[in-house]
Amino acid sequence: MNQFKAIILAGILINVLPACSKNENVSEPQVYHLEVPEHFPPPAADTENPVTSGGVALGRELFFDTRLSANNNISCASCHLQSKAFSDGVALTSAGASGTSLLRHTPALFNLAWADHGFFWDGGSSNLESQAFGPLTAHDEMGQDLIQLVTELNAVPMYVQSFKTVFNEEIKPQNIVKALAQFEKTLISGSSKYDQYKLRKPGANLSSLELKGMELVRTKCQGCHAGELFTDYSYHNNGIDIDFSNTDHEGIYQGRYRISYDLSDLGSFKTPSLRNLLLTAPYMHDGRFATLQNVIDNYSENIRHSPTLDPLLPKTGMKLTKEEKEAIIAFLATLTDYTFVGNPLLSKH
Repeated sequence: MNQFKAIILAGILINVLPACSKNENVSEPQVYHLEVPEHFPPPAADTENPVTSGGVALGRELFFDTRLSANNNISCASCHLQSKAFSDGVALTSAGASGTSLLRHTPALFNLAWADHGFFWDGGSSNLESQAFGPLTAHDEMGQDLIQLVTELNAVPMYVQSFKTVFNEEIKPQNIVKALAQFEKTLISGSSKYDQYKLRKPGANLSSLELKGMELVRTKCQGCHAGELFTDYSYHNNGIDIDFSNTDHEGIYQGRYRISYDLSDLGSFKTPSLRNLLLTAPYMHDGRFATLQNVIDNYSENIRHSPTLDPLLPKTGMKLTKEEKEAIIAFLATLTDYTFVGNPLLSKH
């Protein structure tokens, strides 16, 4: 996918978003209050695209609508399945309009209201709105022409009325992605077994093995998988590769470096959350590890040292015992949020 072109286009369109928000004729929208778990930090502030009830409802309709793709067969939900915490269970999907396998793994979508350090595995987009233009227009993903998309949506009276109600404007690409972003911010996951234990809910307990795993995660993993969100939303070289000289496909294997041009970012990719890992296999930016056991084994014994290896990682690996690995995996299982993946408010209506 020509992600650079998508990002340039997104930048042009997103730059007009503030102007859209200054329309004096816009009626006061109904504010949507995100259901933030009490032990979570406040979400990132967003004054340019505040979440409204109408915007969330419109974004949900768009998220599940196959009109967003060139062949009218693919929706956002085609590769972001609620049952898999809005991931797809495939290492490198070929479900896009071209049928060509992508070069990166489809990320899970949840707790995006806290993500304020960029999107995509390399941070190539600065916000949810501009990020949406990437898959919408990429040839190997949804492959949609934005002008054609506006035409198709204008043929649906419900959309014409909804965009007018939510944005007090006709259907425009920038408002399509604004609505999608508002819905995506409601994808909040914080009701796992661990969360119930953390909040001292009646009957919520962790086993001795799970507690041991929790302590191991805190001491060995939370340098990157930080806080209650279990991610710092930043970028790290986690030691799975040592050669980043391949510049094919716009340097997509170089990680954050292809965006920052900072040599210290070679091989650095965005930290995924540890939440819902039982539902989001396979793992890493290219889906190379099929199981959590593969991931833990790699961090334990197979760290590959390169000049940009994150200093938080021991060069020789974590050297975990079999019992420690079992404990970590047991604790990670407690981060599975079955309430989230079964929430009807996040499903197609």
